[in-house]
Amino acid sequence: MPRSRSDKPARAVAPWVRTRLRTAPWAAAALALLVLVTAYLAAALPRAVDRYETEGLRHDIRSAEPRNAVLELTTPIPLSEHGPGLDPGLIQRKSDEARALLPEPILTDPEQTVHGVRTLKRVEGLDPWLPQPDGLLPEFALSAPSRLPEHATLRKGRLAAGTADAPEAVVTTQTAESLHMKPGSVVHVPSKTSPKPLAVTITGIVEPRGPQSPYWAVEPLLRTPALTAKVGDEIKYYWQGALLLSPTSAPLVLSTNTEPELFFRYMPTAGHLTGRDTGRLASALDSAASGPDLVKLRKAVGGNAALTTDLDAIVDSYRSMREAINPVVAVAVFGVGTVAAVVLAMTGGLFVARRDSELALLRSRGASLTGIGLRLLGETSAVTLPAAALALGLAVATVRPPEGGSGGIPLAPSVLAAALVALIAMLVLPVRAVVRHRRPRLHGGRDDLLTARPSRRRTVLELTLLVLAVGAVASLRLRGTDGSGDSGDPLVSSAPVLVGLIAASVLVRIYPLPLRWLARPARRLRGAVGPLALARAGRAPSSGTLPLLALVLALATAAFGGSVLAGVADARDRAALLATGADARIGGYVEWTPLPAGLTESVRGLPGVRDVAPVQIEYGVSLPSVQGTAVEPMSAPIVGVDPASYTRLANRTGFGPFPAGLLASTGKGGEDAVADTERVLPAIASPKVAERLGRAPIGIIAAAGAFRVKVVAVRSTTPALDDADFLLVNGADLTHRTNTQLLVTGPVDGTALRAAVKAKSSRLDVALRSEKRATYVDSPLQSGAERIYLGAIGAGAAFAVVALLLSLLQSAPERNTLLARLRTMGLTRKQARRLLGLEALPQAVLAALGGILVGLATVPLLAPGIDLFRLALGTAPEFAPLDSAPLRADPWSLVLPALAVVVLTGLAAVGQAWWVGRRGSIKELRAGDAR
Repeated sequence: MPRSRSDKPARAVAPWVRTRLRTAPWAAAALALLVLVTAYLAAALPRAVDRYETEGLRHDIRSAEPRNAVLELTTPIPLSEHGPGLDPGLIQRKSDEARALLPEPILTDPEQTVHGVRTLKRVEGLDPWLPQPDGLLPEFALSAPSRLPEHATLRKGRLAAGTADAPEAVVTTQTAESLHMKPGSVVHVPSKTSPKPLAVTITGIVEPRGPQSPYWAVEPLLRTPALTAKVGDEIKYYWQGALLLSPTSAPLVLSTNTEPELFFRYMPTAGHLTGRDTGRLASALDSAASGPDLVKLRKAVGGNAALTTDLDAIVDSYRSMREAINPVVAVAVFGVGTVAAVVLAMTGGLFVARRDSELALLRSRGASLTGIGLRLLGETSAVTLPAAALALGLAVATVRPPEGGSGGIPLAPSVLAAALVALIAMLVLPVRAVVRHRRPRLHGGRDDLLTARPSRRRTVLELTLLVLAVGAVASLRLRGTDGSGDSGDPLVSSAPVLVGLIAASVLVRIYPLPLRWLARPARRLRGAVGPLALARAGRAPSSGTLPLLALVLALATAAFGGSVLAGVADARDRAALLATGADARIGGYVEWTPLPAGLTESVRGLPGVRDVAPVQIEYGVSLPSVQGTAVEPMSAPIVGVDPASYTRLANRTGFGPFPAGLLASTGKGGEDAVADTERVLPAIASPKVAERLGRAPIGIIAAAGAFRVKVVAVRSTTPALDDADFLLVNGADLTHRTNTQLLVTGPVDGTALRAAVKAKSSRLDVALRSEKRATYVDSPLQSGAERIYLGAIGAGAAFAVVALLLSLLQSAPERNTLLARLRTMGLTRKQARRLLGLEALPQAVLAALGGILVGLATVPLLAPGIDLFRLALGTAPEFAPLDSAPLRADPWSLVLPALAVVVLTGLAAVGQAWWVGRRGSIKELRAGDAR
């Protein structure tokens, strides 16, 4: 008999996922929020890194000097050329064709593209009316640049036209003023083919538009004449300038006694470039300079053309900085990522603990592990997948590509990061539930830290982590994170995390010991709160190792990140202080500029000035050697100081401090001591100078006088100079005493200081330490990496708080029940607060101590392999006053987060006791209810 439709099995009225989500909506919302925040951070990280790398590349290209960034294609003009090949239209077509052949991703600005004809060497101006300071004829560069009317404004006369037989030119206002030119002036230059000189008529005077634009800045001589020194038996000066020929007058250069050439100048743009284009850009520049693309360019412009540029050096500098910074940033990313993963695992553990009896009941009634796991997976997927998708959308919407250019940020890294977070959040609950209930368990068995025994698998895992940590630390110390070799190895970047894991494992193993040691003296105390709290702390579930692990890792990450930022700040402070010598430095624009009378007193009276130290510096003094004249010559600056004020300055800065008595005055100085060349001045020298001079008195001849010096002390640095070599003497003992620089200490206002200095002399420059320090943070690559570090520290701290709250929530029902039952036995509210606080503090104190110890061990352990130089100063060591920027432990980063953990733990425990005291306890006192 066929079955009717009513005989079919009825569908479940309450599907699993919908029922569970409706039963515990707040738990689902909390999980969704945690996944949303974690996935957003994970998805935003690669976009933020890509953004600041792109900004860094564009900044380096845009801020470079035009003469360094420009692409200049030049080709010599053959001897057979008589003029037709210099037709302006023909040169324009060659320029356009060559510009189109530049390989991608090189793009150039058409507004700044220049081409034309010029002379390689300058030619002499033969007219007697031209200025001749020391009797030397001025020299002119002959150039016929294109598009001059678009980049200059006519001030007098008219623009040049002319021909090869009657050439015409214009000059800039500065050239006309310096070389006494005006419209109608005729400049004669030597001819190659005739004894009769060539005549160039000046038809107008032009004012450059945008003097700092690439059109004028690549060849400053076209805009501004220069008074140049010619060194021989004596130094003589002569003028150099430029005559801007019209394009139709360009064939004139063929008749001069110099080598002419065609030039094509292209200014690269950076708005379309991204940080991922550095490899392609470097390859394109190599190909255009000496590869297949150079062959194409030569065919376009003719002749043996050559492309010259320093853009490749700019790109290489950017790449080296990025390779030096990224591994340091990766350390912070690994740390906060590990803490986030542990927190997600703790969330799954909390859910498993809350539903342990439910899952055990299902297993006892025949539910399969596969069925339970798939249902839990569907339950978590319904929460985590929408949250991760929303987080990805928020990351894409909030972290946008840099403005003012093209080129987007790839989506794949963000998608993978958000998917990884969602995968961990989805799997942690079903996996932990399946592992926990793979075998039926007896109810009521103890599972706490005091009685738990580590399994063999855990021991093997801890030993594996130990081996990895030792390998990572050894690799980091040997290879470092300087961007060479494989310094971007994830194993190296995870060294602090591995050290934290090992420390957390050790702390979990030794955790029972202090509780047992404290249990005996606690028994002698009056009252039951202390012993009961210690007993409760020892009965914490063995799964409580995850909170301890999360807290230790978060504290270690915060300590390491804070130490990195403190090391960066310290390096910048020291570099700026070494460059200026004090909070402010006053000196001439040129060497040996004497300070005007009364300047020291005027500066000393300014608000904020605490001390001033006048010094006399003479550079390039030839130093004799105790080994005679056979050794290589050497020179070094001599610094005449006032020992009292200079000693105070050296003590404050920490640069070569010394007792003032070492430079005690001999009482012989000034103009009266000119003839006394045998007097001996005590001196403090740098190591190299001290080695050269020896310990015995030796004669010195300088502009400050002739005398003998005896090295009485050796110092590696001194405030007055950032050079490696120096010689300090008492300024009062010099024959010709003239202070040339003033070192100012104190928070003086820069505007007021400059006004006071300008009132005395306009030839003096004022350098502030604060302004010098600001120059060390001029790249978005540096500031972006620092923001990532700050964000990682903040995220790690937030995840540590979440881990703390999750650990308290996991045992909250049991604590509520305990307090309710103890209150029926007379426990007061004050005792309840003490009980919960003392119960929670042991693990928090252990985590705090562990985090401090891990930070103290990690920083010195990894410091030899981490150099923060490029992150701190943004330049190579040979271009900065410091040799290195080592990592150092920051006490505040070690102590403050640890104290915050302890304080937050105590406040959470007190808050729980207060909340339990306000609400009723009927639910907790129901018989047989373990919740």
